Amino acid sequence: MPPDSLTPTVCVVGLKDSGKTSVAVALVAELTARGHRVGIVKHGHNFRLDTPGTDSYRLRHEGGAKRVVLAGPDDFAVMGEWDPDGELPLAEVIRRFMGGVDIVVAEGYKREPFPKIEVHRPAAHPRSLYDARAKGAELFLTVVTDDPTFVAECRVLQFGDEGLAASLADLVEERILGESGVYEDSGVSD
Repeated sequence: MPPDSLTPTVCVVGLKDSGKTSVAVALVAELTARGHRVGIVKHGHNFRLDTPGTDSYRLRHEGGAKRVVLAGPDDFAVMGEWDPDGELPLAEVIRRFMGGVDIVVAEGYKREPFPKIEVHRPAAHPRSLYDARAKGAELFLTVVTDDPTFVAECRVLQFGDEGLAASLADLVEERILGESGVYEDSGVSD
């Protein structure tokens, strides 16, 4: 499990086109409506945020800057590339970039040792990531699925249920934030 000093974090995981973003958006909106300051880390591949011709693009691509921070009175962004060692683990991304939030929702990062909400839709992928016998199964808080016959040792919620966002937020508040609003270590080791 992540160290207690790390911002409380939950990963929304699933295979491609399972609906992770829809579930993450609903969860973030519900947690925000409940007064939590929420940060999100989206794991992805081959994306570019800077636009050719902009100052930030020129500084990075023409000037050769390793990283560019755009900062203004209302917003900021960090763009760049990883060091030669490669991508940082999720815990380090949180430490470096998620100060000032109460909870981090990470979309992706299925192999990281954080509590997980899986989104499983058999039409997209027949097999679930969740396996009760596998190492790390205890990290799964719930599986959100559109398969009414899906059974798991963790909680199962139905994709598209009217109260899904509230149920997910309740679960995150109870299991991750606790009544004190801080991460509660379940005692499970990885």
